[in-house]
Amino acid sequence: MPFPPLVEPADELTIDEVRRYSRHLIIPDVGMAGQKRLKNAKVLVIGAGGLGSPALLYLAAAGVGTLGIAEFDEVDESNLQRQIIHGQSDIGKSKAVSAKESIAEANPYVEVVLHEQRLDNDNVMDVFRGYDLIVDGTDNFATRYMVNDAAYFLGIPYVWGSIYRFDGQASVFAPTLGDEAPCYRCLYPEPPPPGMVPSCAEGGVLGVLCASVGAIQVNEAIKLLTGVGDPLVGKLMIYDALEMEYRKLKVRKDPNCALCGANPTVTGLIDYDAFCGAISEDAADAAAGSTISVTQLEHMLKERENGERDFVLVDVREPNEYEINKIPGSVLIPKGEFLNGNALGQLPSDKQVVLHCKSGVRSAEALAVLKGAGYADAVHVGGGVVAWVNQVDPSQPSY
Repeated sequence: MPFPPLVEPADELTIDEVRRYSRHLIIPDVGMAGQKRLKNAKVLVIGAGGLGSPALLYLAAAGVGTLGIAEFDEVDESNLQRQIIHGQSDIGKSKAVSAKESIAEANPYVEVVLHEQRLDNDNVMDVFRGYDLIVDGTDNFATRYMVNDAAYFLGIPYVWGSIYRFDGQASVFAPTLGDEAPCYRCLYPEPPPPGMVPSCAEGGVLGVLCASVGAIQVNEAIKLLTGVGDPLVGKLMIYDALEMEYRKLKVRKDPNCALCGANPTVTGLIDYDAFCGAISEDAADAAAGSTISVTQLEHMLKERENGERDFVLVDVREPNEYEINKIPGSVLIPKGEFLNGNALGQLPSDKQVVLHCKSGVRSAEALAVLKGAGYADAVHVGGGVVAWVNQVDPSQPSY
């Protein structure tokens, strides 16, 4: 169902703006009134990464008058495969600043406000306050729940998107727009178990998928701001890039929702890291006192080479990751082999086992399996191969 426009029209468009937005102005559903609403709109985009890049560029090109960018990271070379708002010369630069410069090239009539800090409970309400709409390009569950809750408390609708490998999702969460409009918690009442859903940094993402889902988010933003069309409120759009298939599912408001239900239990911001959990309790318990650094591992490898000690170093990443970089002397046994028990038959019982992954999360989960199987002296490498490349062997590529 259509919703009233979120924004009142600006007083006027300049002659230059009329020329620039003429293809919008001749669309009857947008017209002069719709373009004036876009000019008067204030939209916050969270993240200038995979989804934020196309979203920011198209929101700017569309003539959204004020764009906020919440981003604290720097441009890395691995970003450029999909984060099209940045370029080669931006490597090492603040993503927020790089995005602002690209927006200035795309549309000098857009005002850009930078929020160059990590969003947390202490600042999220202040950052969100004053914006008409939020476009969420975050890539972790803790931040998504925080965005959902803060937006609800402030009465700000937001457009959500998610990407992974070849799959994308998008929806609009706006409980304050109607009694039947759901929030993110209505769709996902609980986060997935720690380690169950890999991040894009672990599992990868097709670069162009970001453009597909980011464009859907901007499309929804324009509809909400101008009051045209039927937004994805109460609907989940699912995109399969391999099959080139779009599906739309109905999302109902949960009357027992912890946030927007009849008897809410979440009445303020909570500890979102604890709610989502970076790793499981078993993994955290296993890693406590059984975590070594990459410099310690380097020393152990030299001792092994000299015959002073013996152990087996196991990489629990996936084969395609192992092809990118590796710690010398490691053998590959993916984490899934530990979870299904097959790895135990491939490991010696008379040697210490040392595990590592990309960052230390998956290896901690595998370590919990080993500890449970009686490998009391097993350890894992904190920081994983990322720390190895950064601190020990920078000649290898990172990802």
